[in-house]
Amino acid sequence: MSKLAEFRQLEKHLAEQLAALEAMKGDAGLKKEVEFETKLRALLGDYSYSLKDVINLLDPQSGRRAPAAESKSGTRKPRQIKIYKNPNSGEIVETKGGNHKTLKEWKAEHGSATVESWITK
Repeated sequence: MSKLAEFRQLEKHLAEQLAALEAMKGDAGLKKEVEFETKLRALLGDYSYSLKDVINLLDPQSGRRAPAAESKSGTRKPRQIKIYKNPNSGEIVETKGGNHKTLKEWKAEHGSATVESWITK
């Protein structure tokens, strides 16, 4: 892509984003949220509180909760080992995933469907 074409494309995206920004500025819901945030921050400043203090005041258990992702760790079953045998060279590759260097080379050379037909186990 030429520099001029890239410049025009970026200029077009900028114009679209500016139009979206102007549309959001007129949104009543956004104005209400901005007003609420401004008043809340002013109130927090008056009482020398931070957002963290307010969260701890309203929900003391929030800091002690474990994230949901941690509770599910260790539940995935282990992957099965796949053994591929290249009929052309007789070479064997054992892997649990598709991110094996030799396997990728074979797929690039012979095609994915062909290499998948070489699975022996």
